[in-house]
Amino acid sequence: METNNINTKQVLTLQEVSNYTGLSMSYLYKLTHKSEITFYKPNGKKIYIDRLELEAWLKRNRSKSRDEIEQDVTDSLTLKRN
Repeated sequence: METNNINTKQVLTLQEVSNYTGLSMSYLYKLTHKSEITFYKPNGKKIYIDRLELEAWLKRNRSKSRDEIEQDVTDSLTLKRN
């Protein structure tokens, strides 16, 4: 039930982010302290994270699958032949 609630909320508390991602609270505090993740502190105390920004952060540094790499090589070889 909690996961469904998180998926409908736009702004998450740090505890909800921890539940959603499986990252520990201490690691999340470290990320916010080092400004490695975007966060909001509207009253200067409690930390909130935008769910869409969180998902974009989670999806950074994508690694291609073997099929995608093979397709890139095939496309490159085809272009060189032409």
